[in-house]
Amino acid sequence: MIITAPVHPLFRARTYRELLFLAIGIPFAALVFALFVAGWTSIGLLVVTPLIVPVLLGYRGLVGVLSRWDAALARSLLGVSADPPAWSEGRGFWGRAKAVLGDSTFWRQQLYLLLRMVVGFGLGIGELSLIGGSFAWITQPIWYRWAENGFGSWRVDTLGRALLFVPAGLVGLVVAGWLARGLGALSAWQVRALLRPRPAPASPARLRDVRRRALRIHGGISLGLFLLVTVIWAATTRAYFWPEWVALPLGLVFAWHGIVELALSRVAPARRALAIHGGVVAALFLFLVAVWAVTSRGVFWPGWTLVGLASAVVVHWLVERSTRQGRLARRVESLETSRRGAVEEQDASLRRIERDLHDGAQARLVALGMNLGMAEQKFRDDPVAAEQLVAEARAGVAEALRELRDLARGIHPPVLSDRGIGAAIETLADRSPLPTTVTVDLAGRPPAPVETAAYFVAAEALANAAKHSGASQVAIALREADGRLEVEIADDGAGGADESGGGLAGLRRRVEALDGTLSVESPAGGPTTIRAELPCGS
Repeated sequence: MIITAPVHPLFRARTYRELLFLAIGIPFAALVFALFVAGWTSIGLLVVTPLIVPVLLGYRGLVGVLSRWDAALARSLLGVSADPPAWSEGRGFWGRAKAVLGDSTFWRQQLYLLLRMVVGFGLGIGELSLIGGSFAWITQPIWYRWAENGFGSWRVDTLGRALLFVPAGLVGLVVAGWLARGLGALSAWQVRALLRPRPAPASPARLRDVRRRALRIHGGISLGLFLLVTVIWAATTRAYFWPEWVALPLGLVFAWHGIVELALSRVAPARRALAIHGGVVAALFLFLVAVWAVTSRGVFWPGWTLVGLASAVVVHWLVERSTRQGRLARRVESLETSRRGAVEEQDASLRRIERDLHDGAQARLVALGMNLGMAEQKFRDDPVAAEQLVAEARAGVAEALRELRDLARGIHPPVLSDRGIGAAIETLADRSPLPTTVTVDLAGRPPAPVETAAYFVAAEALANAAKHSGASQVAIALREADGRLEVEIADDGAGGADESGGGLAGLRRRVEALDGTLSVESPAGGPTTIRAELPCGS
């Protein structure tokens, strides 16, 4: 087992399936290249004409075809299940083009095809070259007589010298087998990361672990490629150390990766872009210094490059500083407005509760007291009338309790506290006179104020749809993305909702008080879509 362990990839069918996937990437890269050149050239030429829409839709379709074809190939050869998600469709002629450009699936599939074209092509060529060279060394005792083969003054002109290459060829095949397994795993990761539908948002700690694992894999692959070319150099002339030109770009790309990870982990979001810019410039300057050091070492030309790159960083800092100050001023103004709106909304809610108590439960309790007083007076003289008054009082108690429960439900529904926003929205849908579908995609329970605001947005939108829209059905969607709770209510009614009306204006104040946003799309003729986004991150 110890002897066969180093060579076991050569005896696994999976190794050859992964090798076939890499080999197919070579002609596949030509198809992707032709698609990219033809597609983006056509888009660039027709961008100011209406023809851009059918061209963009056709290009999107071809990108999807190639992505699905390669996903099917990965499923059969790599064992990776990755069904590309469906496209997001837009409305109207120009809306379809806008939907294409705003669809993350479209861009992720293009990124996958780009990596398959550039990285996959290079790795496939390198892997096949290593295998071909290894077989050439293994079979050198057969064909050395008919070839001019040598390394400098040392010629391979005897069987003994040719036999020296056989072990090296066998080692090359073993290295190629392990490399095929590693490159197959890398290809499978690319398929899962870019062609699979996006999973539910992971926790920040999980994302940090994934990023650090990706950085370690990147470093290992870079080091492995450098060692591979160093072995090739050592097995050839060993005159000029040309692998340094492979090490320099590999080191630059790895340094950029590390800078981005460091900025994401240690730098505040407001300063992250500037930190990445500065780090990228510093790494690029060191790369140019290394290029200068391994070449002529004459005039220190990287200094002039540093002046231009540093100037761009200074301009970035100045722009970000002015932008941050403007953003801070707008933020203060927004907070003042939302605070004033929250106070007004709270005052209006208190007045409504006072009015409901005064006109409803309080009036019924006063009548109840009067009935009980009259019953007390007639208890001895007219027991039948007294009994009737007590019955009326008991009915009044039941009615007052019902009104108090309705009032409490309007302040904060019990189901929201007990079972969460999803169950509360489903309860609203069950009580609605319109057929209502509810879709809930939440990783956990949002904070209580966010749940309350989302509930009343859905309740008000449902009430408006039932009273004013003439809709035949309503769809409610709850989802969490990027630390925000999104509530979307869409109906197929006549549209024309008035955003300045009391109900929607009150909802807007409630949402903005939590630093959220409320948008209403209700063109004449419909449909109507009300969307609220509320921050719910910890």
